[in-house]
Amino acid sequence: MKITRLVSLFCLFTGLFISKPLFSQIVKTDPEIATMISEVKAAGLEATVNKLVSFGTRHALSDTLSDIHGIGAARRWVKSQFDDYGKASGGRLTSSIDYFWVKADGKRIMKDVKMANVMAVLKGTDPTDNRVIIISGHLDSRATDIMDAKSDAPGADDDGSGVAAVMELARIMSKHTFPCTLIFVAVSGEEEGLFGSQHLADLAKSSGWNVIAMLNDDMIANSFASGTELKENTKVRVFSETVPYMETPEEARMRKATGGENDSPSRELARYIKTVTEQYVDQLQVDLVYRVDRFLRGGDQMPFSMDGFTAVRFCEMDENFDHQHQNVRVENGVEYGDLPKFLDYDYARKITCSNLATMSNLAWAPAAPVAVGIEVKDLTNSSTLVWKAPAGKAPYGYQILIRETSAPQWQKTIFVKETEATIPYSKDNYLFAVQSVDALGHTSLPVFPAVMR
Repeated sequence: MKITRLVSLFCLFTGLFISKPLFSQIVKTDPEIATMISEVKAAGLEATVNKLVSFGTRHALSDTLSDIHGIGAARRWVKSQFDDYGKASGGRLTSSIDYFWVKADGKRIMKDVKMANVMAVLKGTDPTDNRVIIISGHLDSRATDIMDAKSDAPGADDDGSGVAAVMELARIMSKHTFPCTLIFVAVSGEEEGLFGSQHLADLAKSSGWNVIAMLNDDMIANSFASGTELKENTKVRVFSETVPYMETPEEARMRKATGGENDSPSRELARYIKTVTEQYVDQLQVDLVYRVDRFLRGGDQMPFSMDGFTAVRFCEMDENFDHQHQNVRVENGVEYGDLPKFLDYDYARKITCSNLATMSNLAWAPAAPVAVGIEVKDLTNSSTLVWKAPAGKAPYGYQILIRETSAPQWQKTIFVKETEATIPYSKDNYLFAVQSVDALGHTSLPVFPAVMR
């Protein structure tokens, strides 16, 4: 049933105009999410970073036999912590060290080497819900010379901070139940070529995992920029790909025809993160960066994007290159090295809370609507969107998101109960998406409509 008149009256009644941004008609703060957020502590993140630094180096090719030094000891300690969280969860959280071989490449891997990811899996409570959400940080660290596996490489920010966030969320979220599966992972071999994340992404693809979101946290605790000396602990960058790596020729043709270059699934996830973060986390603004990663650089979200998954990267707003990929030393009065004392742990806490709000809302939301389309059979100044209800938990309703073509973020939301709506906004002038919503306000990722002829 088309509901043009109902939607028009709804817009008139609420007095919501496109010039007044609104992200959701159903804006509710879930007290359970708020409670979990309150449990994220800066001191806990700092303690984890200090423990990771205590292993001296976590270079992917460093010692694997020692119990106190090198990447092997770090792996086993992370797993032991996951095991402790598992006991507190009543056994619902399970952990493993996933070993894999990396072939010599004559560049950064001079001989075949066994690497490993440390994973904790919180199995979903609904056997019919096959959705998977992954959060990762990379366990390995490096000194100035990428081939140096002996020198101290503290890796406090890069990426002890990201691993600390992953572990903190595993500790807190494992005390709660979610219908879908959450995976918390400390990957390895990032500095040598994203080997751990590539292994995990390929495993997810070959195993048919329904990964709806992958969040990569890499360097989330530095708030002081080298060179410019800017200090910023109220903003975080979220990087997302513009054009999907797995885009087909037909999808590329339609993207060019409809102007959908800023609406990849990863870009919709980035916008989602911005919305829920600014709802739940005080004093943190999400800055969307329209790149898969920093200029000519990469991160562990990229193998997931290349395998066709929806993935983004969280990263501090300003980087300090005196404390990144540097041997620990003092030179000309400047202290170099990625040491714990240079980090802003309250900043890391806020970014960790952003991840928690995102994962929880997604996990408790209904699945996204399917077969979302926009009709183009008639020339009209209204737009008709149609979709199908997702499998599993029935949505309370749906939200149609609207923005002008030049706007970076959704500007208006219309709530409907049906799976078809005609709205008085021209597809010539606006972009749309549709998301499922439950009665508590948890929303799925938005789905950009395909053209229906």
